Amino acid sequence: MKEPFKVLIIDDEEPARELIRLFIQPFAEEVSVVGECSNGFEGIKAIQSLHPDLLFLDIQMPKISGFEMLELLDEVPQVIFSTAFDEYALRALEHNAVDYLLKPYSAERFEQAVNKALERLRAKQLPDPGIQHMTGGSLPDGQYLERLVVKTGQKVRVISIEEVEYFESEDDYVMICTANGRFMKQITLTYLEEHLSPEEFLRIHRSCIVRINRIVQLDPYDKVTQVLVMQSGIKILASKCGMKRLKEVLGF
Repeated sequence: MKEPFKVLIIDDEEPARELIRLFIQPFAEEVSVVGECSNGFEGIKAIQSLHPDLLFLDIQMPKISGFEMLELLDEVPQVIFSTAFDEYALRALEHNAVDYLLKPYSAERFEQAVNKALERLRAKQLPDPGIQHMTGGSLPDGQYLERLVVKTGQKVRVISIEEVEYFESEDDYVMICTANGRFMKQITLTYLEEHLSPEEFLRIHRSCIVRINRIVQLDPYDKVTQVLVMQSGIKILASKCGMKRLKEVLGF
C-alpha cells in the first residue's frame, strides 16, 4: 500500500490548526498530518526532520513570517497558504503556491485546495523555486525593510535593519555587515536599494550600500574618487556617481 503524503501545519493560532485537522479528515487515505508548529522557527526544524510533502502555512506569525521561513529552507514542499490577510494572495499565486486560503474559509474551499495539492503530489510535480523568494515582493508605499532573516548553519537569526552598517554583494549573495558579525543572504543589492529608506542608506558603488549615519570620514583616493571611513573602521571606495549622490544627500 502506498504511503500517504505527509502534511505539516504551521500556524500560530490553535483554532486554525484544529480546523485544518478537522477539514483534512476526509482525505485520510491519501494524506497524514505528521506534525504542527506554532511559529516559523519550530516550522524550520520540523521540515528538516519530518520532510513533509505539503505545508499549510500561515503568513503573519510572530518572530518570523511564513515568507521569511520559506527563504531559509534547503528544500521546499508544496505550500497552501492560509491567512487572514488578502494582500498577499496575488504574490502567493504568482509564485505558484498550490493555493491561498483566506480565513475564514469553508470546508468546500479547503477541499478545492487539497485536491489541487494532491494533483501536484500524484504527478510528482516539483514546487516552484521562486516560492522561496516571496519576501521580495513590493512593500506597501512608504514602508521600508525593518529586518532580514538569515540562516547560519542550523541557527536562524533575525537582523534588525538598525544593526546594519553596510551591505556588500558577493556573487549571488549579499554580505550583511553589522557590529555583531557578517551574515550572507541570497538577495540582490537592487532589491535592497529599492526597499531600504533612501534617507538612511545609499548605494555608494555598484557592489555596496552604506548606512549614511555610519560614515565618519571621507578620504581622497584619487582625483575623482574618495574612500568612506565607516564607524567600524572599514574603508569603502565610493564611485564617482556614488560620491555625487552622497554629496547631494549631505548637502555639500
